[in-house]
This record gives sequence, structure tokens and C-alpha cells, in this order.
Amino acid sequence: MKFMECAVRDVIYGTNVRIVKPVNIYECELRDNVFVGPFVEIQKGCVIGSGSRIQSHTFICENVTLGENCFIGHNVTFANDLFRSGAPDPSPDNWISIILGDSVTVGSGAIILSPYICSGAVIGAGQL
Repeated sequence: MKFMECAVRDVIYGTNVRIVKPVNIYECELRDNVFVGPFVEIQKGCVIGSGSRIQSHTFICENVTLGENCFIGHNVTFANDLFRSGAPDPSPDNWISIILGDSVTVGSGAIILSPYICSGAVIGAGQL
């Protein structure tokens, strides 16, 4: 059996970034004044805009960009594989990129599948 530790590795980060452990954050960018709560995973290729807040138990898959001053509620899931064949697609080339504009609010428990959400949008709790 092999145990893997939670880690923050290969991250580009700005000033005043606050992270509450445990988290798993790798190969991404966190800009100035970002807050990341506990039990969050942010995967490679993501950019988290300045002033954004990510609450606990959130999963941000590869190639997600959050604009500035976004708020991501608890237990939000970003999904970039649309299962077009009815099964997971092993090729990242077929996954979508997800972009949120500035000042987007995503309520707790939402699942984000959309490739683009415009600035100022509010996604209610539990929405798909």
C-alpha cells in the first residue's frame, strides 16, 4: 500500500495568498490575495484570479481559470470531461477548459460543466 500526502507543489503564487491545510494544489497559479479553504484540490493548468475565495471541500479540475474576486462556495465541483462516449475520456486533449469571468459567485454544492460563465454571474447553491 502506498500513501500519498496532501501537498502544495509547483505553484506560482502572488502576495497575501492564504491556504488552510490540508489541501492538494499543484502546477497552477494563485494570484494576489487568494484564499483557499481546507480539503480543496486545485489541479494543473488552473489560474485563480486575484481576490478570489475558494471555500472548503471544493474540487477544481485541470484548466480552469477564475477571474478576479470570484467566490466559490463549499463543496463545488468543476468537471471538464463531458463523458461524450459514456465513459471517462483518458485524453486531456478532449477535455474542455472552463473560464469564469470576474466577480462570479458559485453557491455551495454546485457542479460547473459550462465552458464560460460571464462576469458578475451568480450560480445558485446545488445548481448544475
